[in-house]
Amino acid sequence: YDYVDEHGIRCSKYGAHLFHTQHERVWDYVNEFSEWIPFDHRVKGLIPDETGVDRLVPIPPTQASVNALFAENIQSEADMQAWYDKERVVPAGGEPANGEEAALSKVGPRLYEKVFKHYTKKQWDKYPAELDASVLLRLPCRTTTDDRYFGDAWQALPRRGYTRIFENMVLNDPNISIRLNCDYFAHKAAGTLPKCGLLVYTGQIDSYYAALGMPKLEYRSLFFEEEFVPDPEDGFFQEAMVVNYPSPNVPFTRIVEYKHVPNQPTAVKEGKVKGTKLAREYSSAEGEPYYPVPNPENRALYERYAALAEKEEGVAFVGRLASYKYFNMDQAILNALEMFDNLKETGKLAPKRRPEDFGPGDGPK
Repeated sequence: YDYVDEHGIRCSKYGAHLFHTQHERVWDYVNEFSEWIPFDHRVKGLIPDETGVDRLVPIPPTQASVNALFAENIQSEADMQAWYDKERVVPAGGEPANGEEAALSKVGPRLYEKVFKHYTKKQWDKYPAELDASVLLRLPCRTTTDDRYFGDAWQALPRRGYTRIFENMVLNDPNISIRLNCDYFAHKAAGTLPKCGLLVYTGQIDSYYAALGMPKLEYRSLFFEEEFVPDPEDGFFQEAMVVNYPSPNVPFTRIVEYKHVPNQPTAVKEGKVKGTKLAREYSSAEGEPYYPVPNPENRALYERYAALAEKEEGVAFVGRLASYKYFNMDQAILNALEMFDNLKETGKLAPKRRPEDFGPGDGPK
């Protein structure tokens, strides 16, 4: 959900979203509802080097990041691969047992300490050693100078914002009616839900089964501290849209400066809006659920809920919260399109594959 604020800057209410996909079917689908502007997302991190001097370096780390942080002189992909090989720590058992062992096996202790360890703690309120190995196994180990955050074939932003996509998708369809500010469970208890042959439930799966008294699944949320800077030098507060703060002495995880994105209103792009809008992001255990917490306890508990959902007649459980899976936007769309395929082919609205078969989502940035 995005909107234009009182200063004329397009902002995101729930944090920055960057659309990227390798799936041509998904790309073709989203183009039915919006024009798109190509945008290669780049992230910087403000990280102290070996002498304690803060350096603004590419995230995920590249040759330039390692050179700046550790006073190296890496000049080629071969140099970078050799540096990783020298730094990496292979787990004693061969396979990493947790996130810390996974990270050390990918990037070694120095990069792990500076970039990943404390950032992970801030995001999850757990150190990597307390998380599944899968969370850190997907750390990108770049040997190239490519400083883009994603490598997908299609990377773009909707020209008129994300909200317009959903307006185009649902408001023009007479088969769709929308009811806002309705509590599903309150209506269910009161018997006032609309009659339907099939319910597509996209809320938290543990909330759906709350009456059974099972433990709750664990989620992380975000809250945003916004600031308008009226007259920043050169019109911007920072060099990039997103700057991460991995150090433990900074309480927030990153600062997003919306003015950098190319789908800002014309007045912003023409330099007529002098100020800039920032959002400092803090991870929290309280608030709207954003991210499932990937550890063995939560995974085992979700499987108990999934077994109940499998037997639930007339209900399809869909999306991040109902699947306890961090879907990227394109993964969520592909999942929905494949479910519709199933409906046409078999008469049943059901996923064609399990959530984990989509591979890892981006997760917290």
